[in-house]
Amino acid sequence: MNIVERLRAAGCVFAEEEAALLEEAAESPHHLEELVTQRVNGLPLEHAVGWALFCGQRIVVTRGVFVPRHRTELLVDLATDLAPSVVVDLCCGSGAVGAVLQHRLPDATVHAADIDPAAVACARQNLANVHEGDLFDALPADLRGTIDVVVANVPYVPTLDIPFMPVEARDHEARVALDGGVDGLEVLRRVAQQATSWLRPGGDLLSETSERQAPAALAAFTAAGLTSKLVTSEDSNAVVGRR
Repeated sequence: MNIVERLRAAGCVFAEEEAALLEEAAESPHHLEELVTQRVNGLPLEHAVGWALFCGQRIVVTRGVFVPRHRTELLVDLATDLAPSVVVDLCCGSGAVGAVLQHRLPDATVHAADIDPAAVACARQNLANVHEGDLFDALPADLRGTIDVVVANVPYVPTLDIPFMPVEARDHEARVALDGGVDGLEVLRRVAQQATSWLRPGGDLLSETSERQAPAALAAFTAAGLTSKLVTSEDSNAVVGRR
């Protein structure tokens, strides 16, 4: 059975494309066999090849780090349209959002932060100003009250739903990047409450949410004192709150 057949048998819908990417990433025939075996056993393709395509850019993604999803591109487009001078990618994972915004807005100052040391190490391969710590506590104190846009792609999967996630996420991404607490909104609420003291007047907080959670997410932004709205695309939902 060749590589394409093995990948297809494992449920890989785009087996031909994946085979080509694995062959590109492999350093030797032995390494290729290792990668194919790991992919067949559920390793995310992005972890196997070491990068993910996000907003048309190749983003370094190391093993165990949250793989950027295409649905998060809505947040990047919304942030780009706001043309911020100072932007923060909070709960940054690989730093994909910050890296794309830095590319699109070369004159902007872009910071990123995550609580997971592995994510921070990965993000530092994609952009310069990456900080380790819990939400806004990770950021330099002189940013307080000066930030134009915070993009917070927080974990929003309810704790009890995690066992039902696809194996690629459940078994290969850090739980801290997935687990949003009992209703999936615990981290989002903390971000909304803290954001008002970090955003400049008129600054915006952007966060991804599910369709089911959207009303409660909007309520959390409003309760934090933000003027809030829901923005939707074909496959994504974003809560936008203005200070």
